[in-house]
Amino acid sequence: MLKKLSILAGLTLLIVTGSVLAQQSQLEFERYKLGDHDAFLVAPEKPAKTDLGKPWVWYAPTFHKKLPNQRDEGWMIQRLHAKGIAIAGIDVGESYGSPKGRAAFQQLYEHMVEQGYSTKPVLLARSRGGLMLYNWAVEHPDSVAGVAGIYPVCNLLSYPGLKKAAPAYEMTEAELKENLAEHNPIDRLAPLAKAKVPVYHIHGDNDKIVPLEDNSALLVERYKKLGGPATLQVIQAGGHDMEKHWFESQALTDFMIEKALQ
Repeated sequence: MLKKLSILAGLTLLIVTGSVLAQQSQLEFERYKLGDHDAFLVAPEKPAKTDLGKPWVWYAPTFHKKLPNQRDEGWMIQRLHAKGIAIAGIDVGESYGSPKGRAAFQQLYEHMVEQGYSTKPVLLARSRGGLMLYNWAVEHPDSVAGVAGIYPVCNLLSYPGLKKAAPAYEMTEAELKENLAEHNPIDRLAPLAKAKVPVYHIHGDNDKIVPLEDNSALLVERYKKLGGPATLQVIQAGGHDMEKHWFESQALTDFMIEKALQ
């Protein structure tokens, strides 16, 4: 059942208890409305404490009401929780990193900080979540402890392409092309590099949907040239799928834990 706990400043908090969703995911979610958007939090029983607040990992994308689940992200979340680290996210739809999506991300960030969570979360960008999280991060470099990526989209030209992305930006394809440098993550990295925000991506060399060369490889190359710390782990024959090696990466998980607890 869903139990409404409170309505405060446009925020309705819902606890999922005994529902089909909870049984399927085997994770205890707090689901709530933040403005017009669905958001979630999966908190550990004993949150860790840092000088900046309770540590958390910010996961994207979360869309069409699909949340992290035990089958895919459960291994990773279990290890985050063992260290007292929460995971949270917000559904901004197919925003492709647009200003409207970034504004909703800022709402989530401010809400989490108000609830005592760290002012510097670790960002976990999977696939199109790269466009979303990087475009928020480059505008808030001092609010990011690190960026972890699982085959993240870093380049609008590569995916979804300007024609498909343009409506989310409320532009024509030609307008988005003209203003691309203001919205394409690979062209906006300087603030993050200046802040020395660490980056760790895992990406497959057989990814046909989000090609390695045009996304993680290009981002890491440019980031290093700007002086930013970055690591790229290439998964041989890795595609764009939900195989376990993406979500049971000890190296990526250790990176998130280390940066979240700083």
